[in-house]
Amino acid sequence: MNWALNPRIRRLASIMQGGGVIAYPTEAVWGLGCDPFQQQAVEKILWLKGRAQAKGLILVAADIEQFEPFLAGISPTQLEQLNATWPGPNTWLVPVNGYCPKWISGRFDSVALRVSAHPVVAGLCKAFGGPIVSTSANPQGLPPALNTMQAERYFHGCLDGLAPGLVNTQANPSTIRDLSSGELIRA
Repeated sequence: MNWALNPRIRRLASIMQGGGVIAYPTEAVWGLGCDPFQQQAVEKILWLKGRAQAKGLILVAADIEQFEPFLAGISPTQLEQLNATWPGPNTWLVPVNGYCPKWISGRFDSVALRVSAHPVVAGLCKAFGGPIVSTSANPQGLPPALNTMQAERYFHGCLDGLAPGLVNTQANPSTIRDLSSGELIRA
């Protein structure tokens, strides 16, 4: 199935383009997403989660090409490293090059990027036309939502849309590595 052509996915992409916040299944948990370049939408996610902007947020994409503006300035070796691990459960901290909004990178000089292997996430990003915010669907201190019902319970009446689909069977969130140093931040 080509999720990017699914009418529900196309509607959710339109909602995000209009500044809305949605919930969607990822590899391990349900996530909250929006257009990373719409500050008010990002602020709504931070408010829903009770999360400080300084912590930064992850962006997900359907393919590495959607991240091209964020990757300007990295070396060919670093680009090969990203290509070797994407799509998949690997988030990379990539140096900020002036393209990433501060409300996404937070207090950091890097931005967290992942190309998702989840078909719904990839479909959302394709239909949206670029990367979207991806943060776990839960208020700070509570376990991440694992299904639609939990996401609705956490954010009842505050979300602009819910994607179809299920969480994949991956037991843990993605690993996080620093592209510049190679350091493993989260296993």
